[in-house]
Amino acid sequence: MHKSHKPYSFLWLFIIIACANFYCTKNNTLKFQNGDLLFQDLDSSPLCDAIEKVTNSIDDLNFSHVGIITLINKKEYVLEAFVNGVDTIPLKQFLKRSLNQDNEPKVIVGRLKEEFSSYIPKAIENGFELIGKEYDEEFKINNDKFYCSELIYEIFLNSNNNSLFELQPMTYKHDDKIIDIWVEYFNKLGIPVPESEPGINPGGISLSNKINIIHKFY
Repeated sequence: MHKSHKPYSFLWLFIIIACANFYCTKNNTLKFQNGDLLFQDLDSSPLCDAIEKVTNSIDDLNFSHVGIITLINKKEYVLEAFVNGVDTIPLKQFLKRSLNQDNEPKVIVGRLKEEFSSYIPKAIENGFELIGKEYDEEFKINNDKFYCSELIYEIFLNSNNNSLFELQPMTYKHDDKIIDIWVEYFNKLGIPVPESEPGINPGGISLSNKINIIHKFY
């Protein structure tokens, strides 16, 4: 009788080891690298919801912001174009900006594929040169102001004399109608809604075939 239980003992041992390995993998701390892209689902304003409504993102997630990891004195920061303009903030502060009901950061991490990784050092250098530039409320290209995904586009464009990420015609429509909040927003700026003008958004970058999604915090 004792011998007949041995296969089951080995089976349980295998299950325990497998579960332990799975647990370690799921909870393993991500080691960030220079140039990692952080796609964030912000809930800070109705405008963020409007951005998510008119853009598509990987895995049907909703992203209204993107920043890029930069290591400063071996500490992790995020270079971004936010409401206060182009600047860096500590990674921990970035991750706490938008949390889900389980207190998890609403962020996923993308990493450039190996063949494009050589562009990162120059892109980061370009980004530092833009610190202090104003936030681009008009979402226009080439006006010396920057919105979040435009910053990412620009720093990589100038790192290899070619566009790593592609501009696309922007839309502010949902169900073939420009969303009211966008009409109100651009009216306050005193400009027409820039429908179909070239631009780029966080969701579009998340769908790029130049990157791999390597981590999801939620």
